[in-house]
Amino acid sequence: MKLAVIGSGYVGLVSGACFADMGNRVVCVDNNPEKIAKLNNDEIPIFEPGLLEIVKRNKQEGRLSFTQDIAAAVQASKIIFIAVGTPPDEDGSADLQYVLSVARDIARHMQEHKIIVDKSTVPVGTADKVRKVIQDELAARGVDIPFAVVSNPEFLKEGAAIEDFMKPDRVVVGVEDPATGKLMRELYLPFNRTSDRVILMSVRSAEMTKYAANAMLATKISFMNELSRLCEALGADIAEVRHGIGSDSRIGYKFIYPGVGYGGSCFPKDVKALIHMHRQNGLPARIMQAVEDVNDAQKLILIDKIKQHFGADLTGKTFALWGLAFKPQTDDMREAPSVEMINALLEAGAKVQAYDPVAMLEAQRIFGTRTGLEYGHDEYSALIGADALLLVTEWHQFRYPDFQTILRNLRQPVIFDGRNQFEPSQMRDLGFTYYSIGRP
Repeated sequence: MKLAVIGSGYVGLVSGACFADMGNRVVCVDNNPEKIAKLNNDEIPIFEPGLLEIVKRNKQEGRLSFTQDIAAAVQASKIIFIAVGTPPDEDGSADLQYVLSVARDIARHMQEHKIIVDKSTVPVGTADKVRKVIQDELAARGVDIPFAVVSNPEFLKEGAAIEDFMKPDRVVVGVEDPATGKLMRELYLPFNRTSDRVILMSVRSAEMTKYAANAMLATKISFMNELSRLCEALGADIAEVRHGIGSDSRIGYKFIYPGVGYGGSCFPKDVKALIHMHRQNGLPARIMQAVEDVNDAQKLILIDKIKQHFGADLTGKTFALWGLAFKPQTDDMREAPSVEMINALLEAGAKVQAYDPVAMLEAQRIFGTRTGLEYGHDEYSALIGADALLLVTEWHQFRYPDFQTILRNLRQPVIFDGRNQFEPSQMRDLGFTYYSIGRP
């Protein structure tokens, strides 16, 4: 099939590359000339394991191309994916200006029947708005061209997006007519060889499914984080509780690890949008509001522990921080707990020495030349002269570090573990003062 993907960010680039890898002809469009130049030079704007290799291979074999020319892309493609950003407005609602702008551009250039697919995470009812924008633009042109609008939300985990796309748990497709549903099912057939993963439903149900999935996962995280505080107060161990409830098949082990809160481009934005949708329809969003409130507080739980240990005034103290990205295998720092922690430490008068395997450039872009913030060239250099270590992101290389080097480099043998990577008894035996989440 001939496809166009409008928006070459995280979702658009992964989708376009994976579709091309299954034999489709894909043109990815973006209005950022610098991004297109880099993509045409085999450079990708994000860190995602395996993505660069797929992009290079399909470019070389002529199935994948990058351009700013949306007119040519629309005219050459049967199915057009909208994969632009939907950043949250101040009230938490999703900003649809980019989605609707792309819809308008598609309508200006289409000459025959097209299938327009909302791949961006958009509020329920967005397909209707896209349809109206296209109808209005076609009417202004004085033409009557048939088209269909589809909702096909993505369910990609950063750091595992290629596998998620190639071997999906499910492919949710919201359509309003059987012919479009048949064509979308054919498009995804190569990704469903062992069993049919395509779930056809109404457009509005598909739009809601994306929000419901992310909100449920965020709820599990906030539930465990809130429970971890109670475990600390009562002398219970959240790790043992997690094992006890995770063994129940109705609950499972995924997304019930306590920590320093969720971040990234999806959970925070989608929870806010769901809260806004509730309020917009005159409904209370009690659970979603609690999920957000718990998460906001959890991002600062290590700061609370630091101030209990060192006192509220941290002037003269230096802290090593391991992990800047919101999760391993990505350089994404959007809504990352590390950002909140660094700001809080600097405001309290402390200095921070940070290290992350891939997110250092992104951190420098966010913080600039912030006074009091420095970066180590590796995890151990970040420790030198620090009064304590904060483990914030659970990168593999942080799981089994050289504890003797940590002891030598730290000024005081204190660790604040935001991901429960280490065993409290082992830390005690090694001579550390050790704080973790929800454990005695």
